[in-house]
Amino acid sequence: MRRSTLVLPALGLIAVTVTAAVALRSPTHAATPAVANRADPLIAQRTKGTAKAALTVYEMSDFQCPYCRRQAVETFPILEREFVTTGKVRWIFINFPLTQLHPNAAAAAEFAMCAAKVDRFWPIHDLLFTYQEKWAPLKDPAPFLISLADSTGIPRDDMTPCLQGHEMRPLIQEEAEGAAKSGVQSTPTFYIEGAGMLAGAAPVDVFRRVLDSLWRDRTGAP
Repeated sequence: MRRSTLVLPALGLIAVTVTAAVALRSPTHAATPAVANRADPLIAQRTKGTAKAALTVYEMSDFQCPYCRRQAVETFPILEREFVTTGKVRWIFINFPLTQLHPNAAAAAEFAMCAAKVDRFWPIHDLLFTYQEKWAPLKDPAPFLISLADSTGIPRDDMTPCLQGHEMRPLIQEEAEGAAKSGVQSTPTFYIEGAGMLAGAAPVDVFRRVLDSLWRDRTGAP
């Protein structure tokens, strides 16, 4: 770990000094990065928080990435309690499977997105990260993955056609390509709309300082 200064480029006047190997940087393009297709009918199923929130965070993640697991299991529950459920932040999950490093990442993403079709994305999201060490090394993760659907009560008949037909593969590929074009190079990476990108599984204190500073600036709160 090293000391870094996080400068919020959209605000200019705010700089937060923290201990973390992360940096908040502007996206490759000046406009909002193409990290999500706003016409995607399943974006709502991967969103937590109110549309009226002052801040929107896009999380580019890989279900097989161990750092993404740390973010999902250790950090996000705290951020959800302090920022999402309080109405400050809307949080959106974007698929960015690094298939060259994680051979089962694409299968896990397809599984999660098929669950999104039946409005069960977040329970499957949580189980995929919780049991990552069990399915990640498997030559064929499909049987274990479908057992996760069983544990959430999703009927297999609701999942099987979507999985066998690889219905979600084009959407996942589109998301990954859009994120890459926006400058995302690793997972997890977080795009805070209107501010910049935060790369790495940052400690919760880093998120607190960045999000609190942005929220106060945008709302005028003390």
